[in-house]
Amino acid sequence: MSETFGGRSFVVAFYALIVAITGVVGAVLGVAGPDDLTPVTLLGLVELQPTPLGLAVYGMVTVGLALGVPLALVVVVSNRADADRPGENS
Repeated sequence: MSETFGGRSFVVAFYALIVAITGVVGAVLGVAGPDDLTPVTLLGLVELQPTPLGLAVYGMVTVGLALGVPLALVVVVSNRADADRPGENS
């Protein structure tokens, strides 16, 4: 990999790609899915109708959070571990 697109840049781009694909799949399900879908509740707060937009938003938010929160925790732990290493300059 080149130096311009590696490490964190790759992980963030891959994360964004996965979330975008989830949105596309949600929209496709909203268009081509069964007619008797029931509304979905996003995080127990917002009820979304099973439209292409509603299912895309639901998928993107749930997958984004499910992958984003652990990814953010890994970044925090990694930064702290690098800062705690004696004898290395950042």
